[in-house]
Formats: sequence, C-alpha cells, structure tokens
Amino acid sequence: MSSASVALIGIAGLLGLIAFRVPIAVALGLSGFIGVWALLGFDTALYVVQTGPVEALSSSTLSVLPLFILMGLVSVRIGFSAGLFSAANAFVGHRRGGLAIAGVLSCAGFGAVCGSSLATVATMARVAVPEMLRFGYSPKLAAGSIGAGGTLGILIPPSLPMIVYAVLTENSIGQLFAAGFLPGIIATLLYAAAVSIWMRFSPQMGPAGPRTPWKGRFRALGQIWGVVTIFTIVMGGIMAGFFSPTEGAAVGSFSAIVLGVVQRRLSLRGLGDCLLETIQVSAMILFVVAGVSIFDYFVQAAQIGPQLAQFVQALDISPFWIMALIIVVLIGFGMVLDTMAILFILTPVLYPIVLGLGYDPIWFGIIMIMLIEIGLITPPIGMNIFVVARMVPQVTTWGAFQGVTPFILADIVRITIFLVFPGLVLFLPRLLM
Repeated sequence: MSSASVALIGIAGLLGLIAFRVPIAVALGLSGFIGVWALLGFDTALYVVQTGPVEALSSSTLSVLPLFILMGLVSVRIGFSAGLFSAANAFVGHRRGGLAIAGVLSCAGFGAVCGSSLATVATMARVAVPEMLRFGYSPKLAAGSIGAGGTLGILIPPSLPMIVYAVLTENSIGQLFAAGFLPGIIATLLYAAAVSIWMRFSPQMGPAGPRTPWKGRFRALGQIWGVVTIFTIVMGGIMAGFFSPTEGAAVGSFSAIVLGVVQRRLSLRGLGDCLLETIQVSAMILFVVAGVSIFDYFVQAAQIGPQLAQFVQALDISPFWIMALIIVVLIGFGMVLDTMAILFILTPVLYPIVLGLGYDPIWFGIIMIMLIEIGLITPPIGMNIFVVARMVPQVTTWGAFQGVTPFILADIVRITIFLVFPGLVLFLPRLLM
C-alpha cells in the first residue's frame, strides 16, 4: 500500500474516531501510532510512542500556557468583566444598539487578559445580556453581539490558540501577539459597525439608553484600571523586550493575584479553585500535545505535507486562489470541530503548503485563528452560540445563530481585507521585533 493511501486512511480514521467522541488526544495518538506502524513497522511505532511525547512536552515554550490560563481564570474570578461593560456602556450606551456595542467592546477588553473565547463569552453573557434585555433589546441582538464578541478572546493577545500555533510551527509567540493587535482592533470596529448598520434597518431591536454625563464617563474609566494595568505590564513588557512571553505570563498571573487580594475579590479558596482549574485545562492541552507529537511523526513519515504541496503546485493556479481554498477548508472544519482540534489536526498538514506558496507564517497564523473564530459562531457546532443560548432563555439556539449573521458578514469583510492587505497583520511584528 502506498504512503498516500495510508495517509488518507489515517486521516479518515482520525476523523472517524473524533466523530465517535473519542478524546482528541487519544484519537491523534492512536491514528499516528497505527499509521507509523503501517509505514515503518511496529518497532518504529513503539519507539515513536516512547520518545515523541517526551520530546514534545520537554519544550520550555509550553510553560507559558498554564501561566496565561491562570491569569485568565483569576481575571474572571475577580470580576473585571462588570467594570469593562460599565465603562463601555457609559460612552456608547446612549446610542441605538449602544449596549450591544458596549458588549463587543467589553469582550475585546476582557479578551486582552483572558485569552479564551469560551471564557470570554460565558463571562460577558452573564454581565451584558441581562442588561440588554432589561432595556428592551432583541434577544437575537443580545445573543449575537456577545456570541460574536466572545471570539475576540482568541484574537486579541494574549491568546491561547496563538501560543499553540507558535509551539506547533516553532514561530515566535511575541511576533504572533504583536500581529494580533491591529486585526483585533479592526475586528472590534467592524463588529461595532455591524451593530450600527443593523440598527439603521431595525432600530426597535436596540433602543437608545440614557446618556451618561462626562463626569460619569471618567468615573466609569476608573473601573478598568486593573485590566489596563495588567495588559500594559504583560504586553508592553513583552513588546519592549523587558521579558520573554513566559516571564510576561508569570508577571501577569502574579499581578492579577495581587490585584485580586488587594481589592478583596480573591480569597484563598478562590485562588485554590483557579489553580485547580488551571491544572485541569493545562493537563488537557498537554495531553493533546502528546497525541499530536505521535500523529506528527505519521504526517512526516507519510510525507503528507510535501505531497500536498506538490499537488497544489501542479494545479497551476495562483497562490491567492489556493489560499481561498484553504480558507474554505478551515471554515468547514470550524463548523464541526473545536478550536484546539483544528489547530492540532490541520496545522501540520497546511503549514508546509502555506510556506511553499510563499506566505508569511505569522500572517497565516493570524488568518487561521480568525477563521477558527468564524467556526465558533457558525452552525452546526458554534460553541459560542450554544453557550449564549443556554444563558439566554429568551432566545432559541436558531435565533442566536440568526442574531450572529451580521457579525459573520463582518468577519468575511475582515478576512478579505487581510487577504488583500497582508501588511496590516505584519506591520507591528516587523516594527517591534
């Protein structure tokens, strides 16, 4: 049997295992083991199982993951979300759809200290959605704005998917963080624009709230000093070269803990809960990394990347249209798989193709994460939408998917912008790094 046939069977087997709800780490490891066994023999496959996970988990870069996870969990625990929404509401709440725009802005701010989309949407839904409903907002608008805004949690640095992509491709975490700044700002503005345009056609769905005087607005800004301080220390220190991403994560975690203790929002029991959840989430991700290390040997042994790259080059079409095809593939996978599964499965396959086409790996990392964002709010999976729908009994899951449609259109505009103008992604990494 040819290596190409083994590769197709191996990938089909992996997807089949995932479809039967086998844990992604087990599915990756088992598919990789059987694939290497078929190609190189049982002894080699056994050697890969013995050495691959050890080598992968020995990477010092992985130490940044639990630290940023802890920083995000502590930020959730000490209640940054309410202050962010109050501050944003003070400035834009008097406009039509202003509370929805405030929800998007607060999601962006919370993502800057959280790094997780699901944590962002779950936290902000508790804070923003009840307020929107109290002012007579459409449940569809409330669910759609927070569901879409939550995706900003993995685009605005620090971002856990960016760290995973950097580890898998051996790229700089700092450069990826820098590359995410401008796309994150543009994404936030496009979401706000989507709400404003929606209100022009259906103003009754988001009535204007009371105007906050400037004195009250400046007072509201005092509620976000903690988020601004932590974000400035962490990202400013990393961008300025004062410390590495791992050191920045440690400083950020420590700063969040100190802030929570000083404000009397973080008890010893609360800190213990955060540490326990950090261990659980980190163990899950590292378990997947171990499975990926085995599957990656199979990908290399089957020469999946080079064979796909040769196939793509033989198509004799422009790199732009090949990238368009890759985008369609990523969106399709995003509809049925979660964020980490897409990164771990597709990055080893697509990365050689992208490099062969001459695209910048940092640019592709940001594009890939933005496409994963779209998967978080599109059916049939749409994890963000299911989270919001569960927390907003006034809207059905289908209604929430309808509410997020304008934001998906904004995402399409955003992807098009960065495809045509890749320099918008690479400007800051080249300037700062």
